[in-house]
Amino acid sequence: MGQPLKDKDAYQRLNFLYQAAHCVVSQNPENVELARFYTFTQRTIARRLVLRQDPSVKRTLCKKCYSLLIPGVTATARQKKKKRKTCFTMVKCLSCGQSKTLLNNPDYSLWSDRPEAQMEQQQEPGDTPCVVLHSCFLEDGPDDSAKTKTKGTKPDGSQSSKSIPDQSTTST
Repeated sequence: MGQPLKDKDAYQRLNFLYQAAHCVVSQNPENVELARFYTFTQRTIARRLVLRQDPSVKRTLCKKCYSLLIPGVTATARQKKKKRKTCFTMVKCLSCGQSKTLLNNPDYSLWSDRPEAQMEQQQEPGDTPCVVLHSCFLEDGPDDSAKTKTKGTKPDGSQSSKSIPDQSTTST
């Protein structure tokens, strides 16, 4: 089982704001400003809390004016072909004119949706991880213990010429 979601309340709030923006636009397409306020608030919260939004949500928001990109209502969608086989969808915001280019490859999958991107199963609380250190990672060598080394001493045990100032006394 995976870890519990860190900011569950924040994600619920983001979801509510996104749904509210959709409801406002679907009930009254003229009221784009209120939907824009909801999506602006959503983006502000996500940035302040450093939360990642799902790519499907980010694709339906304009980066410039924060309006919802609903084809036929607040945006236009056109299919373009480049280099024979590559198809793109061009979504243009009707409010500000900003356009997005999205790839139309049915075989393409987002990195977050791929199995190798998912974290492997978490360790059980009783399991202890096995750590193997090679001698090249230890400063003292394969026979000496790295824990016995103290700050300001050389590997042979003698004091170094650099003295560390005492931080307990402060002069003003």
